[in-house]
Amino acid sequence: MRTAALKLGRLVFVLIIVTFLSFWMLKLQERKGDLVSTLAPFAAPAEKARLRADIGLNDPFFVQYWHWVSHFVQGDFGKTYTGTGNNVTGVPVSNGLWKRLPVSLELMLYAQVLALVVAIPMGVWTAYRNGTWFDRGSNIVAFLMLAMPAFLAALLLVIYVAQNHILDLPTQYTGVGNFPLNPFSAENWKQLLLPTISLAVAQIAVYMRLLRSDMIATLQEDFITTAKAKGIPPRRVLFRHALRPSSLTLLTVAGLNVGALIGGALVVERIFNLPGVGGRLAETILSHQLIETQALVAVIAIIYVLINFVVDMLYTVLDPRIRHARAIA
Repeated sequence: MRTAALKLGRLVFVLIIVTFLSFWMLKLQERKGDLVSTLAPFAAPAEKARLRADIGLNDPFFVQYWHWVSHFVQGDFGKTYTGTGNNVTGVPVSNGLWKRLPVSLELMLYAQVLALVVAIPMGVWTAYRNGTWFDRGSNIVAFLMLAMPAFLAALLLVIYVAQNHILDLPTQYTGVGNFPLNPFSAENWKQLLLPTISLAVAQIAVYMRLLRSDMIATLQEDFITTAKAKGIPPRRVLFRHALRPSSLTLLTVAGLNVGALIGGALVVERIFNLPGVGGRLAETILSHQLIETQALVAVIAIIYVLINFVVDMLYTVLDPRIRHARAIA
């Protein structure tokens, strides 16, 4: 209980740091020039003064941060400003965020699941067949996949599918149906299949290589030798006795790789024209909508921190030795 409380306290501290750095990012822009002029360059002087008051730029730094973070936790992420002259309007960032966030989360979830579903059995069997032609061939393929970034995999898939018309898969989201679609619908799978594969390619190689290395070490342990001596079938030894203690590194990297998935999703969503957070983040950067950029970066960072917190808590489930050690401590 005390360990969980300490972890929760550290989580709160990290979230405070994350939100502070996200807010400070926007303040750095003010050193380069007037923030309001960046957000609404064609606004009239009186309108710019109104926007400064609306954003809260006239307050001291920490007062601005407190106002921003107190609104942020309530779901108010600021506004995106458009217009000229005396007619500049602000649209709440949350309007588009809650529509786009499920798309990105669904895409990253599918990519992570696909990577694990393929990598785990491959990692187990390459460890079991260590030194054979199957192991060597799998490693060569894994190295080739590691060398292929998500954007290159996406472009190759787009070109190949477009030329061969495979399964009538769409290479661009054209607005047919509104995201998020029903996760169990055929249309949803068709729209997300190619982006999911693009994101999962490199992850499969990383996970397979990590699990293979840990499994080779685990298979040398005494308890594995004992299990084999009892006549337990190899499949059960591998997947019931050896896989669980070999999964800690894989679990850690899977949590850390959320950052890589987010970075890959930004590019992949642009290539496939998906209405997700990644594509919108690129648009806000190009259009200098810094308040929305700040909000999206903060949301992405918070999701990353929360996922790694969950991964940390799952350690005790996968390895009872950690749970017992913490109980003794």
